[in-house]
Amino acid sequence: MLLTCVRKALVVVALATLNGPALSQSNITLKVLGQPIASGLIQKNKEQPFFERFAESSGLPVNIEYKPIDTTGIKDVDQLRIMKSGLFEMVSLRMSAISRDEPATLGLDLVGAAPDFKSARNVSDAYFDVLDRRLQKQFQVKLLGVWPFGPQVLFCRKPVQRFTDVKGLKVRVFDQIQAKFFQSLGAAPVPMSFPETYQALSLGVVDCGLTGPASANAAGWPEVTTHVIPVGLQFGMNGYGIALAAWNRFKPDQQAKLAAMVGALVDDIWKYAEELAMDAANCNSGKDPCTSGKRYKLTSVAVNAADIELVRKAMQQSSLPNWAEQCDRIDPECSRNWRRTVGPVVGLK
Repeated sequence: MLLTCVRKALVVVALATLNGPALSQSNITLKVLGQPIASGLIQKNKEQPFFERFAESSGLPVNIEYKPIDTTGIKDVDQLRIMKSGLFEMVSLRMSAISRDEPATLGLDLVGAAPDFKSARNVSDAYFDVLDRRLQKQFQVKLLGVWPFGPQVLFCRKPVQRFTDVKGLKVRVFDQIQAKFFQSLGAAPVPMSFPETYQALSLGVVDCGLTGPASANAAGWPEVTTHVIPVGLQFGMNGYGIALAAWNRFKPDQQAKLAAMVGALVDDIWKYAEELAMDAANCNSGKDPCTSGKRYKLTSVAVNAADIELVRKAMQQSSLPNWAEQCDRIDPECSRNWRRTVGPVVGLK
């Protein structure tokens, strides 16, 4: 009788040993690093709810642990290294910030390449596969989607009427291509993260800053600036990447479902970003309709033909050659791949 009980106990232990890991490993945990809370309504109304509800809405065996980057102490410039190290498996990538580690990301958003949302989408779609292959090769990160914050416009705490008025002023920039553009106008570019810029404008550390209308409204920039030039230089591109080590833990059908859901989120953000940009531009200058932001009284400078032409020419004369030189030092095929894929979209022969 005792022998029988022992045998039964051993069988139970054996089954527990076999089944325990399988049960505990049935769900894949994805640690997700999101956009800063300070960046505004896209993070609050689209990104965070998507990831918090993802496990339930997808039906996939996944647990999501979502954290906005400005609650972690992590710098956005370190996002690719964070993923490569395994600290976070999925990241809401800030493309300009990570260009320090991978200059190819700036190919999504060269100054002057896209004057409107439709053009920006066409550029990102054309360049997507090139950038995806590059990130997989260099950082073992798969790109799942790309989206914009909206047209990046110039906010200043001093009266400006056109871009040439920034000569001698200190301008907050967030990538090297912007820096070169403002240097060409006689300004002093100051690389600075988004969360730091409000105080810098308030204290006069910088005279102007570049960001989207909705992000500026959410962060209170119109409280510390007086003028805005509403001509978009770039579109503030971001994206979602997943570490290949995590991606490969999903079965092919699960990968397809995950990619489709992120793709749907990205499509939703493109539409929402355009709505927000238009509404926030009104809010910032105290016009109607203003439904999603705080109302301010910025002076929105009348757009002039000279500024539009300046931005139009910037791509060929400044941003593309400067970026190509920088990117080709890292990857000799970088600008060639851009010209092959994006060139026809932006009218380059």
